[in-house]
Amino acid sequence: MNHRQISTLALLSALLTSLQAGSQTLQTPPRLVVAITIDQLRTDYLEAFTPLYSDQGFRRLLTDGRIYTNASYSFSEIDRASAIANIVTGTTPYYNSIVGARWLDRETLRPVYCVDDGKYLGVLTNDKSSPQKLSTSTIGDELKVSTAGKAIVYSIAPFRDAAILAAGHAADGAIWIDDNNGKWCSSQYFTKGGSKWMKNIEELTSPASFVDNTEWEPVNQLSGNFSYFMSGGPQKPFKHKFTSIRKYREYKTSGLVNGHVTDIALKCIEDTEMGKDGISDLLNITYYAGTYDHQPITECGMELQDTYVRLDKEIARLVSNIEDRVGKGNALFVITSTGYFDSETTNYAKYNIPVGTFYISRTSNLLNMYFGALYGQGKYVEATFNSQIYLNHRFLEEKRINLAEATRLAQEFVCQMQGVRNVYSAQQLMLNVTEQTEKVRNSFHAERNGDIMIEVSPGWNIYNEDNLESQTSRLSFIPFPIILYGTNITTERITQPVSVNRIAPSIAKSIRIRAPNACSAEPLF
Repeated sequence: MNHRQISTLALLSALLTSLQAGSQTLQTPPRLVVAITIDQLRTDYLEAFTPLYSDQGFRRLLTDGRIYTNASYSFSEIDRASAIANIVTGTTPYYNSIVGARWLDRETLRPVYCVDDGKYLGVLTNDKSSPQKLSTSTIGDELKVSTAGKAIVYSIAPFRDAAILAAGHAADGAIWIDDNNGKWCSSQYFTKGGSKWMKNIEELTSPASFVDNTEWEPVNQLSGNFSYFMSGGPQKPFKHKFTSIRKYREYKTSGLVNGHVTDIALKCIEDTEMGKDGISDLLNITYYAGTYDHQPITECGMELQDTYVRLDKEIARLVSNIEDRVGKGNALFVITSTGYFDSETTNYAKYNIPVGTFYISRTSNLLNMYFGALYGQGKYVEATFNSQIYLNHRFLEEKRINLAEATRLAQEFVCQMQGVRNVYSAQQLMLNVTEQTEKVRNSFHAERNGDIMIEVSPGWNIYNEDNLESQTSRLSFIPFPIILYGTNITTERITQPVSVNRIAPSIAKSIRIRAPNACSAEPLF
């Protein structure tokens, strides 16, 4: 064999190797992506109740899935609304605008809800809603754009904010349970496009039709006798009826609601034929894993335990039914948590732990007096909300007082208050980001937040004397995972820290579309 023949064989061999490598990396996208957000899911509780789980729920995901054990959000002040917005946009409130469930409107000086929109009437609800306050695209939006509207996108949740924000702007539908009438409901924003399934939501079985005759007690004897929470001594099995005027709100925070969410999710898949063609579809589901009626864990430990056991059964039922319907390996499941937990009112003073109360309204009045001494009397502070102070921009302009100078003086003044650990100004967060202030800056939005943001010492309470609202500062880390299971997912357990920002680009990569328009994070794999 001469030199030329050897070179030709070597070239053919290299070409064949390249083609084989290409064929190995060209993977079929999932027919259906199921994005599951579990409100307040915690790794410590998830692992603690493992003896009570079946083999087909969490155990299957943790055994056969790709597990990122150390997930976190890259911003502070997390709640359900800001967390879900972060998951679906792949970016923080600094860009997607959802700084929380509520914020103060500068024009009206009144709190607004993150999905309120007077332009769109409710369907089977009095709430007027839309996703228009979400200022960037979501993974569902990009899927719709990439498929010229052919992909099917739905969102199902017990809660209005979760359903609407997860759906995004272009979804076929979003439904949730109304707090007042107990019916599955929606907004005309989602029914205006003519989705047949959305127009028939009044036919769905709703809590209103059964909750009066429903009792919540442990799902089985093992769940009712095993007790992980021993802080208050052995706890007795519970039994709850939903008969108060808040019965639907209570039902939505019980372990029973997740079973109903699964029922509706499976019906949505069946009726709309999601996952039946070559175009990837997206179903967003929100489950609940918080405490019953937002009570302290010491008051409802057995209920929370039962919630996790029931949730395990619902995960098993959802995964099995979807795999049976679209084919095993044709569905991708992405599961994570909202990454926070309802704060508890702990009496630290009883155990001699340093605590205190920071009075935000009193502080704003003192600040106003301070400015009055410097510049003359007037209303320099316009309002307060949570731990934020809003300066009166128009009045400062009339007085020809530089806003940057006023915020600097306010920042220095508040720093001297007892219990204050950090004070951030809006201009500081926009112009001078450091490693120490990055998470605070990511949770900030210029149009939604105040001019001064106050951080008090852990354990201290921020109290607003005007509206009697309070919140306790707690910097504890809440551990939670990101779990991927299904199409093209290899089993692996990864302990290195990862940001929830990376979920949206990971889904985008798996279904071969662009990531949301404000997402700069890289995929998880």
